[in-house]
Amino acid sequence: MGFPNWLLISAFIAITVLIAQAIRRLVLTVINGRRNRKKAIGIFHPYTNDGGGGERVLWCAVKAIQDENPNLDCVIYTGDFDASPDSLTARALDRFGVKLIHPPQVVHLRKRKWVEETTYPRFTMIGQSFGSIYLAWEALCKYTPLYYFDTSGYAFTYPVARTFGCKVICYTHYPTISLDMLSRVRGCSSMYNNDSLIAKSAILSRFKVFYYALFSWLYSIVGSCTHLAMVNSSWTQSHIEKLWGIPARIRRVYPPCDTSGLQVLPLEKSMKPPKIVSVAQFRPEKVGFLCGPCGNQGTHTCAGVSRYIAMLMFCKTFSFFLLSQAHPLQLEAFAVAIKKLDQDLPRPKIQLVGSCRNEADEKRLQNLKDLAIKLDVDDHVEFHKNVLYSDLIRLLGGAVAGIHSMTDEHFGISVVEYMAAGAIPIAHNSAGPRMDIVLPEDGKQTGFLAKSVEEFAEAIIEVIKLPENERLEMAAAARKRASMFSEQRFYEDFKAAVRPIFHNDTK
Repeated sequence: MGFPNWLLISAFIAITVLIAQAIRRLVLTVINGRRNRKKAIGIFHPYTNDGGGGERVLWCAVKAIQDENPNLDCVIYTGDFDASPDSLTARALDRFGVKLIHPPQVVHLRKRKWVEETTYPRFTMIGQSFGSIYLAWEALCKYTPLYYFDTSGYAFTYPVARTFGCKVICYTHYPTISLDMLSRVRGCSSMYNNDSLIAKSAILSRFKVFYYALFSWLYSIVGSCTHLAMVNSSWTQSHIEKLWGIPARIRRVYPPCDTSGLQVLPLEKSMKPPKIVSVAQFRPEKVGFLCGPCGNQGTHTCAGVSRYIAMLMFCKTFSFFLLSQAHPLQLEAFAVAIKKLDQDLPRPKIQLVGSCRNEADEKRLQNLKDLAIKLDVDDHVEFHKNVLYSDLIRLLGGAVAGIHSMTDEHFGISVVEYMAAGAIPIAHNSAGPRMDIVLPEDGKQTGFLAKSVEEFAEAIIEVIKLPENERLEMAAAARKRASMFSEQRFYEDFKAAVRPIFHNDTK
């Protein structure tokens, strides 16, 4: 045997030994973690300062757990190094009004960059998902609890937690991938998650279909590892049931909506002129728009007033403009409604509420103002930028209707908040608003659902034409409907869902 062959054999043996040693270390780490599990629940929430509905769920969940099982320690896994037990307790109270029974423990994570979207310019979904595995490994090596609770949608961490012997619980706001996303790529629709270049190319579309199908298959495997999956809406539940295939382990628990401050606003509204409010959140990765060829509308998520409340309690003004590209649909529908209104009916105003953080946001706002001029409705449109929370409440209190035009909004907290404020909702006829929120209450209509520009325009006209007594009756029914999404309801449903996991565990 020649000298080069011996080199190859030696290199192979050396690599095999290194791999074996690495595997041995991994196995020993897992065994050590399983042996030293703490009587605690580790809550995987890498970003504890996002200020939105997800963080409200986090703190309400912590409070519910502490109330249900006072002897169980709550540990927060976070990448925010300024977070401490006392600061997080104060944050929960100051920003969300949630008073924890005792401060949670904190485990700081140094590898959070591996779940940040900026780390993965391409193949973002699968990159972040595999990055979450690395981050969860760090978390569980530092502290191994009896229960692992994911509140941020990192399903690829569940097999890791199971490996460490944890009971896995999750609260899923929306699936990382949905069946709708796959069908839209197959149909070559240009959407927020399927840019026009891919939509126009059959080869690229086929490749992305394969990519989505592969990811969907992996997502179904890791998701099925959870012992309990709580979901925030019927839409999310239907998708998770199909994707994960564990319907017996899924419970619907509506998110906690703090509407107490809005419920006290008067139902009587001034109709001189009637005002329609739009509160939306802009996220580059979740933008919505109308696709010219097919008329499909894209999606994005809106945390609505809850995010305003959380952020404004901290800084009193916003630092960025919450502007959705679904706003053009709203303005176009409003323009159509203005033209169709009978002359004897009052001309309404639409109020778009948000704030600006930089020149790009200012440019988007200016483009929206230009569109209003182009549609010849600029005299009937108001833009409210960088508003104080008190001003936001005033705007909601004066609105006869609230418009929300996102497709496939998994829940729709802002729609609930419109209803609580006495503003009749005009929401997109899909997902959360259609399946859970804008439903009859005691046999009475609670709002309007629409899809196209024409349907939104007709809904606007209907609200304006309603006799005062009928409008008040609908607003009262909507407010009553909104009360079913309260924090108290969340506490009751959450504790009912986790109770069997806590009480049936013998460890």
